[in-house]
Amino acid sequence: MSENVLVAGAGEHRPPGARSLFVTGLGIGQVCSWGSLYYSFPLIAEAMGHELGWSKSALYGAATLGLAFAGLAAYPIGAAIDRGHGRLIMTTGSVLAGLLLVLWSQVESLVLFYVAVAGIGALQAATLYDPAFAVIARRSGPSHARAGITALTLWGGFASTVFIPLVQLLLDTVGWREALMVLAAINILVCAGCYWSVIDPAADAPTHRSSSSPAPLSGRAAVAWAARQPVFWALAVAFTAYSAAFSAFTFHLYPMLVEKGFEVSAVVAAMTLIGPAQVAGRVAIWVFAPRAPVRLIGSVTVAVFPLALVALDVLPPSFLLIALVALFYGAANGITTIVRGLSVPEMLTREAYGAVNGAMSAPSTISRAVAPLAAALIWSMSGSYDGVLLAIIVLTLLLAVGFWLAAFLSRRASSEAAR
Repeated sequence: MSENVLVAGAGEHRPPGARSLFVTGLGIGQVCSWGSLYYSFPLIAEAMGHELGWSKSALYGAATLGLAFAGLAAYPIGAAIDRGHGRLIMTTGSVLAGLLLVLWSQVESLVLFYVAVAGIGALQAATLYDPAFAVIARRSGPSHARAGITALTLWGGFASTVFIPLVQLLLDTVGWREALMVLAAINILVCAGCYWSVIDPAADAPTHRSSSSPAPLSGRAAVAWAARQPVFWALAVAFTAYSAAFSAFTFHLYPMLVEKGFEVSAVVAAMTLIGPAQVAGRVAIWVFAPRAPVRLIGSVTVAVFPLALVALDVLPPSFLLIALVALFYGAANGITTIVRGLSVPEMLTREAYGAVNGAMSAPSTISRAVAPLAAALIWSMSGSYDGVLLAIIVLTLLLAVGFWLAAFLSRRASSEAAR
């Protein structure tokens, strides 16, 4: 399967620009999808846990189950988007998520809570970055998807900045049940409305082939081909380690820093820097390295994670330290989202983006689900966050080694193909 088989028809298709209505609509939808389905959970879970007397392990178990389901759904959803069903999947996913948020707002039993939250977690596979990236790749053609994917991550970077204070305001003023009703309305009206309006299969990039060109691989055949490539497995290991490290660090950063002796006010102030730093990192790539190979961008970025976390582990506590760690970690995380979206078309294959990317995302999504509970288990066994931080550092080292290996292998494959 060649990287360059898929080509857009000359003169009849122009890839949408980063400021197009298509990318803007997807971006607004992503801000609301991420904010309502992902970033809102810890705040609402804390509020309902206090009211209903449920333990954190019971609450977070539902989110873990949902993300595990999302991992299983990643491939079939990606393959369906490859077949032109992106509008149906993302619109329906948002409507169903809204209905499940309504169900969540009415729960009194743990069983019903698990049904609602696990379902919402599974629907993240149909509404967050990966399906949106696949929709962009289908509209633009994989070889022209870079600008759209980069612009979309800029939009997504504002999700926590907008929704964390919004959800907290709703919790303070109307309570967690009513807050969930508002989030449900946002999914059904805003998210579903945006996805239905801007995702038009008729506007997807056309594919033209000569009669002598082989038919493109798709679905299971494309994934089977990718699974025979060492680059696929190196990237899968790297991004699975990244997802686990990101998830564990995100959910445990606050108690970890407090335990290490940082003032609560300093911790909160430093954490507010992560979101803007993510956007700043993505803007920097957009402005200063718009055409740099993704293998080069990623190779530099993955080295930042272990360096920042080692500094957090060994240097004496101070606000300057955690502020710098937050800035570097946030910027690296923002850039890694772009690298993650572009690694398949630029380092592996430009065919069947949704299916191949979905297969690669499955273990990453599952690791993102399991990591917070695993970190909590390490903490309970050791009695401190030292072991948790060490485990996260090991994961970031695995990320770096895996990506460097993938970059080496993909560059060698490109050089051989060019001969």
